[in-house]
Amino acid sequence: MPSQFKVVGIMGRVKNPGVIETLKALIQYLRHLGQTLLVDAETAAAINDPSLPSIPKEALSKRCQLLIVVGGDGSLLHAAHTVVESEIPVLGVNRGRLGFLTDIHPTELQKIKSILEGEFRLEKRFLVTATVEYHGKILGQSDALNEVALIPDSVPHMNEFEIYIDEQFVCSQDSDGVIVATPTGSTAYALSGGGPILHPELDAIVIVPMFPHTLSIRPIVIQGDHRITIIITPNNTATPRLTCDGQAFISTPPGSHITIRKKPKQLHLIHPVDYDYYETLRSKLHWGHKLQYVE
Repeated sequence: MPSQFKVVGIMGRVKNPGVIETLKALIQYLRHLGQTLLVDAETAAAINDPSLPSIPKEALSKRCQLLIVVGGDGSLLHAAHTVVESEIPVLGVNRGRLGFLTDIHPTELQKIKSILEGEFRLEKRFLVTATVEYHGKILGQSDALNEVALIPDSVPHMNEFEIYIDEQFVCSQDSDGVIVATPTGSTAYALSGGGPILHPELDAIVIVPMFPHTLSIRPIVIQGDHRITIIITPNNTATPRLTCDGQAFISTPPGSHITIRKKPKQLHLIHPVDYDYYETLRSKLHWGHKLQYVE
């Protein structure tokens, strides 16, 4: 059966030697299938194969109909920021530690053949956009698939800020910071901060305080379309930072306003037909497996 994707783009976290090995095996396999390829220029340079057609990663979304990413969840996050505006579907081959988003094992490349033939599960994950404004001036803006996190500057210390949801006051906090996570990010930074796991199909956002001074403050889950505003109060003596998926760092001086809202464009994530979200949780988080009773 012919491929459902005319051109397949390829990206990888090339600093990992294991990734290079898997990239070469993937390219060889796709060539065997007769699939037309385009490789991210940085990835192609690391593989050192002059015969590979390569283009800058920014152009991949205009030339391919599917992007295959080799690496861990961080690699897929990076790729998501590259192609989300075009909503090009992304498939992950896992060479990382956890792999909540990259679920093809390097020894299971044969599953890609079925995916190319149209046998796959398509899942849409929403992102959020964070904007930092200070006295009417925008200091920075970035998207996040996992989370937006307000963190201390270079030295850990308490930050004072207020949280509003759709202009309704929620609370004030004295804490190291706060994590605002999507369902995709609920198994990442927010989970380590004590937040709940949100199923990827939920239209929800979780707000997780980081080391709050008031022990009664707990994570809260809200509807995904709500607009969150965080105001850094003028009382702060330091300037905390805002990170988006750990890839953007924006200074938030006292008096600045942070607005977080759902992004209209979504990440289109492809899974094999046998993908099982709960099995992923069991294998990655070491949850208990089903007991076998002897009758």
